[in-house]
Amino acid sequence: MASKHKLSFVDSELTNLKQNNLYRKLRYGKANGSTITINNKKLVNLCSNDYLGIPTTKIQTKQLQSSSRLVSGNDESYKKLEETLAKHKSHQNCLIYPTGYMANLGAISAIAKKGDVVLSDELNHASIIESCKLTDAKVSIYKHNDMQDLNKKIKQKGKNKFIITEGVFSMDGDLSPLKQITEISNKANAITIVDDAHGDFVIGKDGKGTPDHFKVAKKIDLYISSLSKGLGSFGGYVSSHNNVIDLCINKSKSFIYTSALPSFLIEYSFKRFQSNREKQKRKLVKNTEQLTKGLKQLGFEINSASQIIPIIVGDEKTAMEFGKFLLDNGIFAQPIRYPTVPKNQARLRISVTAWLSGTEIENSLRIFEKAFKKFYD
Repeated sequence: MASKHKLSFVDSELTNLKQNNLYRKLRYGKANGSTITINNKKLVNLCSNDYLGIPTTKIQTKQLQSSSRLVSGNDESYKKLEETLAKHKSHQNCLIYPTGYMANLGAISAIAKKGDVVLSDELNHASIIESCKLTDAKVSIYKHNDMQDLNKKIKQKGKNKFIITEGVFSMDGDLSPLKQITEISNKANAITIVDDAHGDFVIGKDGKGTPDHFKVAKKIDLYISSLSKGLGSFGGYVSSHNNVIDLCINKSKSFIYTSALPSFLIEYSFKRFQSNREKQKRKLVKNTEQLTKGLKQLGFEINSASQIIPIIVGDEKTAMEFGKFLLDNGIFAQPIRYPTVPKNQARLRISVTAWLSGTEIENSLRIFEKAFKKFYD
């Protein structure tokens, strides 16, 4: 057993985090639709990613596979869901991973390699950043949604060129200009990869995602997405051409060397996909418009084009105080700080869901009005 002295550097690290208002701790709660109960206090939940709020369907748990899919964990339920998701994305094939994070790690590291050039948006999710590091390719970061910068950097030499972006950016709620990106990609003969975790099932016709919204769905070479956000289930997936999926099966370490998702979760995802998602989508749009309009009327600067609404605070300490004020007044909205967002760009990341009622939104706006007077006036 390691002595306390050998691990004293850990205490120093934690002290540093606390001094810089970057220390995190887990809060234990029980979510139920539009609310979450923490320490016996019921709060309006404004930081859930269960965007569509699909009513819960009963599932029957079964014996767990307890193995990777390449061994004995490849339950037949996977085939039905993967075929459905491939059709959903207008692609040939699909592969489900245990999480969206693992889908990014596995797919990107499988397809890109040394000698290639990867162009990645500077605000891409941490899983994309880590994925790019695993490729051994040359990684070039272009300025956020800056097509002039992308057009300049795509001219670098590389055996294969990849452009990787999110569809809806998870911390800012803005959309990637996919029409321009696909035009640049086409001219450079590059491969376009879109992580649409926060746009899938929510944006576009039948929730087909951000590329469908911009009418460039057929120009995306590789989709990466999540089953745990808009669909409100669990897991991640990639969708692409048959040869890409085959390569992922053979080279994705995050697919090969981990246990399969339990089949009851796969069946749960399928049931939720088959539900009346359009009805929930309309409710989400209505709620997003109501909350966005209300926050703007209060004086908050809101530039989001989606159900993710960041309230930029800046200073990490102030963001923590803002979050505590909301918590004390009945709203659960976690402060987001570095390294999730750049330093001094701390924020309250509000996530709108279809679970919310109009009354809950109006009551929340009254709390935000008090917060605005406290922290901005």
